[in-house]
Amino acid sequence: MSEILTRLATAQHKAEVLVEALPWIREFSGQTFVIKYGGNAMVSENLKAAFAQDIVFLHHMGIKVVVVHGGGPQINAMLQRVGIESEFRGGLRVTTHDAMDVVRMVLTGKVQRELVSLINEDAPYAVGLSGEDAGMLRAKRRKAIVDGAPVDIGHVGDVVEVDPVAITDLLDSRRIPVVSTVAIDVASPREVLNVNADTAASAIAAALGARKLIMLTDVEGLYLNWPDKSSLVDEISAADLRALLPTLDSGMAPKMEAALRAVDRGVGQAHVIDGRMAHSMLLEVFTDSGIGTQVTWEGSKA
Repeated sequence: MSEILTRLATAQHKAEVLVEALPWIREFSGQTFVIKYGGNAMVSENLKAAFAQDIVFLHHMGIKVVVVHGGGPQINAMLQRVGIESEFRGGLRVTTHDAMDVVRMVLTGKVQRELVSLINEDAPYAVGLSGEDAGMLRAKRRKAIVDGAPVDIGHVGDVVEVDPVAITDLLDSRRIPVVSTVAIDVASPREVLNVNADTAASAIAAALGARKLIMLTDVEGLYLNWPDKSSLVDEISAADLRALLPTLDSGMAPKMEAALRAVDRGVGQAHVIDGRMAHSMLLEVFTDSGIGTQVTWEGSKA
């Protein structure tokens, strides 16, 4: 095949992809997506760049995008650097006052700034926010369960209230809010708590009445019978997921619980997708086949 014919074939394929995406672009334009950024997408330079490109693409398609991020690996590295030992109880990080200062600094001062800068390489769309800003996220302290008994783990909380005004103001101004998951302690408003990014994203999606919650992770999606790779499910109803939750391992359970909570609270669909694949969000949103696992109220594609 000549060089010209090769270029034409490539261009034709691109045109076919655009045509396939058109119904989804038409359907989702003007809708709100909340995207939880995490996993390998946060540590690979290539995946970071691809994620930022995806966010800008969604923005230009008329979708109102909100990015919510955590930063576990970065927090671990900084705690080690400053000589604070990382301790976990019942699978949860023990967060002392000194450790909380590091968490706050890393999430809002490092991870968020890097992500905002990446998105803004194209144009100045992204604006960083902390859950503290304008009282956006309010949380109550939680305890870990160790050997059946509650154990104090310090400045760690569960989101109990979301005030989305700061986010909606930015969306109305055609900005992309980038939210770090630090929340105000409802019992002591001068204190802040570290909250799980999956559950924070779920709460924000519900408060905004989002069309989609998309959570990037380090697996292909939900397996009904892990580690059997053939048990990967591309779609599951809220009712079926509710029955399955008690059988899930400690790594996947919080993500699927957050997905279920979002759908229960009116979010159109929740997706758990593989953040190790470049442009995985676009594959999920704008292709007929999609990737990952979609959770819906009735289990029907939308």
